Amino acid sequence: MIEWLKQSIKQQLQYVERLLQRPLRDLSRRCKLVWFNDKRLNAVLQEGLSSIPYCSLVYAVDVNGYQRSANITREGADHSYKGQDLSERPYLVTSLSFSGLVLSDVYLSRLTSRPCITALQGVGPISKPLGFIAADFELRHLPSAKHSESESDGWRQIRGDPAIRGSLFSQGHITSPLDRQISSVVPIIKELITERSVFHAKIHYASSRATFWRVDKPFHYQVHVLDEILDPAVCLAYPASSYPDEAVVPKEIVKGILDRFTMLRNIDDIVYLRSGSLNVINGMVGLVFSCDGSHYMKFDEFMGKGIEFWSDGSADAHERERVG
Repeated sequence: MIEWLKQSIKQQLQYVERLLQRPLRDLSRRCKLVWFNDKRLNAVLQEGLSSIPYCSLVYAVDVNGYQRSANITREGADHSYKGQDLSERPYLVTSLSFSGLVLSDVYLSRLTSRPCITALQGVGPISKPLGFIAADFELRHLPSAKHSESESDGWRQIRGDPAIRGSLFSQGHITSPLDRQISSVVPIIKELITERSVFHAKIHYASSRATFWRVDKPFHYQVHVLDEILDPAVCLAYPASSYPDEAVVPKEIVKGILDRFTMLRNIDDIVYLRSGSLNVINGMVGLVFSCDGSHYMKFDEFMGKGIEFWSDGSADAHERERVG
C-alpha cells in the first residue's frame, strides 16, 4: 500500500478512536457491574448506545468469543443472537484485546455487505477479564477527519491481464487510423489542454479516440472519436480558459509530453504504448503498454528518463522482463 494511502487510513482510525474512547470506557465500567445479570446487562447496553456517536449496534462478548448479550440497536434488543460463536469473526481474530479500546480492521458486514468497523472495549481488570463490549459502525455514518493532502509516491508499475502478457510475443503493432493522423491530432489536444479548459486528457491509440475532463466540469468527461479530434473546430466546443493556476505541469512542456507518448507508441513492434494520459493538475502521467502493464509517474520523472531509457535500455527491455 502506498504511503499517502496508509497515512490517510491511519489518520481516520485515530480520529475515530479518539471519538469513541470516553463513551465506550464509561459503558464498560457500567457493564462490569451487571455482567452476569442478562436483563440488566441488556438494559445498560440499550441506555449506553445513545452515548456512542454513530453506532448502529452494540453487544457484549465473553472471553471465549461467545455473545453474552442480545444485539442492541436503536430499535431495541434482539435476543436471538445471544450465545452465538463470534470467535472466528475477522474483527475478533485480528483485534482480540481485554485492555482499553481496540479498533478492528475494516470488513464487509455479513448482513449489509457495507464496509464496517468494530470497536472493542475490554470489560473488567486485565488480570481477570470478563470480556468486552463490541460496537459496530458503518463507515458511511462516521465523520471524516481532515486529511493531509495526498501525494503520489512516484512511479508505480501494475501488471495487467496474464492472458495478454502470455500471448504478447505472438502479436505485433498494427497501425491505427489515429497513428496515421497523430501529427495533426497532437496540436489540437495540446490546444485543448493549454487554452480550452481541459486538465486531464487520455489518448487511446489503438481505438483512435480520446477522453477529456474540463476544469469547470470535473465530474463529467467527453469521449471523442478520431474525426472529432482531427477537426480543429472541436476547440470551439470547449470554453476558452486561462491555464489553471493549480497546474503543476508547465504549460510549455505539454506538447513535449504528448510527443513523448507518440514516440512510445512507435518505439517497438512488440512492446508499445496502447494509451497515455496526462493530468496537468496533479502532474501525473499514465501509460498502458501492449503487454497490459501500467505505469503511473510524475510528469518530470517521465520526461527525465530520456529517449535512451525507453529505447536502448529501455521500457522495451523492462516490459519484456516483466512479462517474460
